Amino acid sequence: MSIQLLEEIEDWKLEAKLEDSERYFYHTRVVSRILKGQKLYIVGRKGTGKTAISEHLATLKTSGLLPVKLTFKNFPFNKLYELQDKGFTQPNQYITLWKYVIYSTTCKLMADNPSIELETRQKLKKIFNDDIENALPSAVERWTGLAFDLKILGSGIGFGNTKETIENTNSDWTRRVDILEKFLYQKIGSDKYIIMFDELDEDYKDIIEPEKYKQYTELLTSLFKAVQDVRAKFSKHKFFPIIFIRDDIYEVMQDPDKTKWLDYKIDLDWDEASIKNMLAFRLSRAVNEHDQVKEFNDIWQQLFEPGGVKYGDRQRKSMQPFEYITRSSLLRPRDYVRYLQVCAEYSLEHGHDKIKPPTVAHSDTAFSNYLRSELEDELHGVIPDIHRILDIFTTLRKQTLRIDEFKQAFDEAVSQDLIKTKDFQFVLQMLFHFSLIGNQPSQKSHQVFRYKNKEARFNMKENIILHRGLFRSLQIL
Repeated sequence: MSIQLLEEIEDWKLEAKLEDSERYFYHTRVVSRILKGQKLYIVGRKGTGKTAISEHLATLKTSGLLPVKLTFKNFPFNKLYELQDKGFTQPNQYITLWKYVIYSTTCKLMADNPSIELETRQKLKKIFNDDIENALPSAVERWTGLAFDLKILGSGIGFGNTKETIENTNSDWTRRVDILEKFLYQKIGSDKYIIMFDELDEDYKDIIEPEKYKQYTELLTSLFKAVQDVRAKFSKHKFFPIIFIRDDIYEVMQDPDKTKWLDYKIDLDWDEASIKNMLAFRLSRAVNEHDQVKEFNDIWQQLFEPGGVKYGDRQRKSMQPFEYITRSSLLRPRDYVRYLQVCAEYSLEHGHDKIKPPTVAHSDTAFSNYLRSELEDELHGVIPDIHRILDIFTTLRKQTLRIDEFKQAFDEAVSQDLIKTKDFQFVLQMLFHFSLIGNQPSQKSHQVFRYKNKEARFNMKENIILHRGLFRSLQIL
């Protein structure tokens, strides 16, 4: 059984869209609160499970439930920036657009809902016949085109005869939102509609340029307000638009009413206890997808040989595998999945039927390279030359250093034209925000990292310490 378990773990997927969701999706209270309409804004950093939740919800097959996931991966955001409603002031000029997308998507779902009367379904199918899951940009372009015509009359919806000719316009389409809103209020019925927005970070790049930052944040601010507005208007219906968004993007959004969003916001936070529960579930499912979930310690022992992982000067110190893996992680499910993948692959290649303690130590390098790559991807939109900035730590080869040491090396890299970013304090703030570095107070046994304490703020008067998971990728160990 242990060999089969290792083979199954080796085949785990980091990308939630490739995962066997039915087998491996780990249920938390977040899902039930979304399904009840209690939470509409799902906030978390990369690797915390946002896409896993949206993928799970999108595949639910329950009577009276109609979910759909709108992904904005590779979406031409410039097309959206053009679709402003001039009747709104900034940053609300895109609210009408987002409501139109939500309502049109819902009409598309209603067209395939057998509980909707046949005449209405037939009319909706003639109008909303787009492939919104695979060709969303084309659908939005058609919906906002001049020739896209819909009217709600006493008998239902009518549509124009020249739908084939699509022209862009910024004036006519805005009038259709009220038409659809009134129609949905009358026709949506008692079924539950879940419209999910995911992968909204596609245009989160070069936002240090003021104009790009302004456009992007105003577009997303309008989406949050549109979702809130739709929920308020349809409070008596089971009509739930849901946003999945990275926490760093959520934090840069500014609006006078942002505090009111807290009612519908939930953070995807993990600690060691919840990580153990998640691992117990996944490992139990890896052994047998139909068996009951075992206790963490029981299933963990099926995977690991007894003994501690040796480390430190002359390998004199020892640590249990879970603790060893945890100190290299950012307490995200994806980190543990990746570490166990690497351990399983190494074990199988060397003919082991369990993961040995030395294997955990050996796998630290491959995991560290993964973590660096993951964090560079996450930070690239804010700091385009993040890779070269991390090379500064490789040059210094120190786990803990003073601010002035970093500044000196940073300024030298700038003078040599190795990096374009000039503001070292901004860089340190961002590295701290994403937990690549923490503060090292004078009390050596204590370190301050934001992934452990979201309320932590960077202290320029204290030394900085590099996250343990990056040591090997930066050649510090």
